[in-house]
Amino acid sequence: MPEQQPSSSKNSTPPKRENIFLNLGFNILVPIVILDKGRAWFGGYLEPYFENVAVGVLLIAVAFPVCYFIYDYFKRSKYNIFSIIGLISVLLTGGIGILSIPTQWFAIKEAGIPLLLGIAVVLSLKTPYPLVRTLLCNPEVMNVERVQAALKENNAEQEFEQLLKFCTWLLAGSFLLSAILNYVLASWMVVSPSGTDAFNAEVSKMMRWSWVVIAVPSMAIMMVALFKLINGIKRMTGLELEQVLHGAEEQEAPAEKT
Repeated sequence: MPEQQPSSSKNSTPPKRENIFLNLGFNILVPIVILDKGRAWFGGYLEPYFENVAVGVLLIAVAFPVCYFIYDYFKRSKYNIFSIIGLISVLLTGGIGILSIPTQWFAIKEAGIPLLLGIAVVLSLKTPYPLVRTLLCNPEVMNVERVQAALKENNAEQEFEQLLKFCTWLLAGSFLLSAILNYVLASWMVVSPSGTDAFNAEVSKMMRWSWVVIAVPSMAIMMVALFKLINGIKRMTGLELEQVLHGAEEQEAPAEKT
């Protein structure tokens, strides 16, 4: 079976890529706006059905990420552990507000999700499917089969596995940093009783600030891990980055004719 991989890669097509604008819109932008403006926009419609309008607004905000998850799955027939955990996080946020669970559990949830991801990334090293491959060696962008064939040809598979382990610990560190920053930010910003308009507004405010306070430093660490991986691939295989990306064959063909 392994011998057939190089030939099959010529006929294989990369998986359909996720629409990043729909992802950001449904998972971040729309929920932020609804949590901020939902009572003003939908309060009159929700009052006959909800004793607490804030719960109805929260349900609408949570519905967008849930609907996007279902839509994206049926459109691409693809999901991964990270999208599932993201969905669980959204549902937990909704549950905390709807069930009026003490607000401090929101901060615990915000820290617990990235902490569990970091632990899962490290533990997955002991399995045949390390999660670092899902994050960094993404087949939607990278021609993984081509890289693996070049690594085998250069007898660099073992060295590459060591590089993946190093990148795994970098990723785990980014998730740990995210967990700490999430807890601090949530404890500071989200203090009102859950299931209230103030709670919704504070969650919306935290979602906005998390891009600066949490996403930027975490993404910086992930970018370091990605650059380490790219440089390692180039050193071990001799492949340039453009040779590893999907679509490289089509780009190289016109160049050969000229």
